[in-house]
Amino acid sequence: MGLFYIIKRFAHGYWSKLILNLTCNVLSALFAVFSMAFIIPVMEILFGIQQEVTSTVPWELTLDCFKHNMSFFVTQVKASQGLGAALLYIGLFLIVATLLKTGFAYLSSYVLVGVRNGVVRDLRKNLYNKILHLPLGFYSDEHKGDIMSRAMSDVQEVENSIMSTLNMLLKNPVIIIVLLVSLFLMSVRLTLFIFLMLPIGGIIIGRVGKSLKKKSTEGQEKMGEIVGVLEETLGGLRVIKAFNAEDRMLARFDQYLNSYRRTMNKLTRRRDLAHPMSELLGTIIIVLVVWYGGSLIMQGNDVLEGAVFIAYIGIFYQIIVPAKEFSNAFYNVQRGIAALERIDRIMNADIAIREVENAKHISNVEKGIEYKNVSFAYDERMVLNNVSLNIKKGQTVALVGQSGSGKTTFVDLLPRFYDVNAGEILVDGVNIKNYTLFDLRELIGNVNQEAILFNDTIYNNITFGVENATQEQVEAAARVANAHEFIMSTEDGYQTIIGDRGSKLSGGQRQRLSIARAILKNPPILILDEATSALDTESERLVQDALEHLMANRTSIVIAHRLSTVRNADLICVLHEGCIIEQGTHDELMAKNGQYRKLHDIQTFA
Repeated sequence: MGLFYIIKRFAHGYWSKLILNLTCNVLSALFAVFSMAFIIPVMEILFGIQQEVTSTVPWELTLDCFKHNMSFFVTQVKASQGLGAALLYIGLFLIVATLLKTGFAYLSSYVLVGVRNGVVRDLRKNLYNKILHLPLGFYSDEHKGDIMSRAMSDVQEVENSIMSTLNMLLKNPVIIIVLLVSLFLMSVRLTLFIFLMLPIGGIIIGRVGKSLKKKSTEGQEKMGEIVGVLEETLGGLRVIKAFNAEDRMLARFDQYLNSYRRTMNKLTRRRDLAHPMSELLGTIIIVLVVWYGGSLIMQGNDVLEGAVFIAYIGIFYQIIVPAKEFSNAFYNVQRGIAALERIDRIMNADIAIREVENAKHISNVEKGIEYKNVSFAYDERMVLNNVSLNIKKGQTVALVGQSGSGKTTFVDLLPRFYDVNAGEILVDGVNIKNYTLFDLRELIGNVNQEAILFNDTIYNNITFGVENATQEQVEAAARVANAHEFIMSTEDGYQTIIGDRGSKLSGGQRQRLSIARAILKNPPILILDEATSALDTESERLVQDALEHLMANRTSIVIAHRLSTVRNADLICVLHEGCIIEQGTHDELMAKNGQYRKLHDIQTFA
């Protein structure tokens, strides 16, 4: 992943600013050459070797043309105003050239600020968008802490390394090229000698940079582990404290911190090697250039004049600074590339859940849902095996069975959180893969065992996913969900902030908000996944009452462990090891004296 690839990748939408930046850098470099070229007539005047020139020549991009016309100007000023005036005018030209050089340099940096911050914004936005649209199966194979580390610290690393050095990466090569061309025009032999020296420094810097990239990748992976432990700690503080496991968690966290510290020590020491290494290489090259240039002057035959050599050294010295910055930028970019490669593991991940071309639209369910010979496996583990079920519009179908029998997977396939491996799922006789994902999921409302709420107001949590809802509609949904009274008893009513995952509310209150959200969405299909299993008796009664209002006149699929909550379902299906082994009403299944009767008797005895 090289410099040009990085610029091409991030330049989308910013080409005009990059072209303006490049133009300013070229002009800044040209005026840098001009400012140093003014040293030649100054040196010739001071050393008394300035020749009298009485006519000009047409301007060309050559050193001889510049020297000739500048000598004519100096001759004219000396003749009319004296030697001091000539030096003063040359000094004024030098000030103007330096002003233009620094002015264009600032303008190039000014333009690039918008590019840098815009690129970082685009990267964060695209990464978050990809995280939203990746299928759930992707996250089952990834550690949540590592995902968070890539989205936060790795993006920050890209900003700090690649984006912060983007100006140097774009400016310094231009300056170096312009200055080297100027050096060629001044002395071909001396510049060729420099070209023999530069690859040696480049090879040394390149080798250190590769090792830096490797260590940087290792450091970012270890930071992902640290973020993972921190995320687990925040999510499990209640259990940690209950089991007096603070010391154990601290020891585990300290182990990751020490591993990260050792890696970062190696990384930082190699990075800090950049400045002294470039300083040493620059000094060695300058010494060699002075030695070789001096030998050319001593040869005579006008191979290289003394004044020109001094200007040559001045221009060459201006290459040293951007070359040092470029080597430092090279080290920083290696760290950024390592972070970018980790980000790309998410950005390049395949979105397995895709829409077909010209997908159909659907706004309501007219006939019902049909699972036809559906099979599904996580990797090699079969979860559903050749399952078939017909759910008519308006029916309430309950799924019961032991944990791990495939109940949650059964309902997750309907909104296409995963795609079936074999068979098909039909809504109104059409394969759900032929509908738009938005329309398909708009048909379905979910109430899960754990109410998923956001650190926002009660109002915004109820209206989540519903556009343009009025206050009256929100309150009506809350009343149906038996939530309006407790909402109004909070400090700010519907504008109360409920905390992280609704931590300021009880379990029953969180569940009733989740139900109010589903009521406001008003979906024709409802999925209830253990919606009351974690509640106390009083909360369960309120939530169950709200659920009955919610399920009225809807096609509902209910997952339940408490069989008492689904005995009035139109159809009860018993799942065992991925297969439907029994189905019927409560009375029919009790009469069969099979697996359902066994589960019922166990719960009744308990």
